[in-house]
Amino acid sequence: MTEKKTVLTYEGLQNLEQELQDLKTLKRREVAEKIKEARGQGDLSENAEYDAAKEEQAEIEARIAVLEKMLRNVEVIDEEDLETGIINVGHSVTLFDFEFNEEVKYTIVGSAEADPFKGKISNESPLGQSLLGRKAGEEIFADTPDGQAKYEIRAID
Repeated sequence: MTEKKTVLTYEGLQNLEQELQDLKTLKRREVAEKIKEARGQGDLSENAEYDAAKEEQAEIEARIAVLEKMLRNVEVIDEEDLETGIINVGHSVTLFDFEFNEEVKYTIVGSAEADPFKGKISNESPLGQSLLGRKAGEEIFADTPDGQAKYEIRAID
């Protein structure tokens, strides 16, 4: 079975590579030191610090595995090659939100780098899917937990 492609912008790729590097070097070393210190305290069967350090180690190793898997199947979107005028991953869009009567700006990114609080929405989200392939001036509808939301595409950058 083929693994799912991870769609990333160049910035997203750099961020994931940096996170992986930090986990493999700094975080592994830090948690190894915590385990060593906890072992030095004696009986491991009742040592909460040791248990916490081992749990942190497992979380770090799990995240490393996830990042390595994502980076093995990455598809980097070259923003220079994006077709102008049609929304695709890597584009920023200015929308008019009819429900809140305001303009909002989002950048369409792959799911691995989505962060709605920073204005980065996934191409797999309901809004992201509704935007892909559309042009400025079009009105779209996107499913939300509260029902359908209506937007007008004002600009594509």
